Amino acid sequence: MSGSSLSAPAARPAGALRSYVELARPFTLLPPALGVVSGAFTAWGAGGTKAPLTLALVLPIVWGALMAATLNAASNAINQIYDLEIDRVNKPRRPLCTGALSMGQAWGFTLLAFVVAWVLAWLADPTSRHECFWIVLFTSVLVWAYSAPPLRTKRHGIWANVTIAIPRGMLLKVAGWSTVKTVMGVEPWFIGAIFGLFLLGAASTKDFADIEGDKKGGCRTLPIEYGVARAAWMIAPFFVLPFTLIPIGVWRGILTGNHVLLMVLGPLLIAYGCYTVWLLVRRPEELAATENHPSWTHMYRMMMVAQVGFALAYIF
Repeated sequence: MSGSSLSAPAARPAGALRSYVELARPFTLLPPALGVVSGAFTAWGAGGTKAPLTLALVLPIVWGALMAATLNAASNAINQIYDLEIDRVNKPRRPLCTGALSMGQAWGFTLLAFVVAWVLAWLADPTSRHECFWIVLFTSVLVWAYSAPPLRTKRHGIWANVTIAIPRGMLLKVAGWSTVKTVMGVEPWFIGAIFGLFLLGAASTKDFADIEGDKKGGCRTLPIEYGVARAAWMIAPFFVLPFTLIPIGVWRGILTGNHVLLMVLGPLLIAYGCYTVWLLVRRPEELAATENHPSWTHMYRMMMVAQVGFALAYIF
């Protein structure tokens, strides 16, 4: 009896910690952190001028990577708060659905994560202009607008994709750049646009498996609005066309990284995108029947390959 009474209090914090980790969805935190690090190394090598690798150079990058992961955790949490009824259909094992966390605990986690992300963004500043902070503050507004009323753009078709693509595609890359150099120039925004255009279509990949819950929640995602087959063809170009901007950027002198590596990266991502499109459109009905369709996994992998590829092209 005494052993059981001693072990019970210790089990509760462990269970709560596990639930908070599930709320944060750790699998999704690595890509944004990698995006910031990639953006930072891209800035470091841009123009062929590489500053010495000192603590003063590296520390803002570390703060920026932690910021991106923390902000994404806040985004995941607020999305689960406002998607509770949808998740009860689509993802019933999530901690708010099971009652492992209360709504108050989820709100506390969300607000704390936002504040920590803002502090880290303020620290990720090599220029005293705090460009990363202002980018992250604007990103936070878009994250809120995607999930929360009154805008809740998740309900409005392509606007949902826009409010994912701008913060998680374009601005993520620019925020990473800002941890090393000023963003006042064409190059960081051109690179950010590549990632933003990719996510403008690719962000819909997960919507196909969520149709039932999204319908009940009043969300008019592309697969709901246009049907599974048509929506698959609508998003297909975004897996290929954005990466044609890489060789264009090299030819126009906008991208200043290693031209050989960039000219390899562009066709590689185009080929990978074509393969993912084939998975999307060959049997589109499977997209709505499989929770983790291979195209969704490849979307994440494409993002990682692009991030690592850009970093390498600017380091060497």
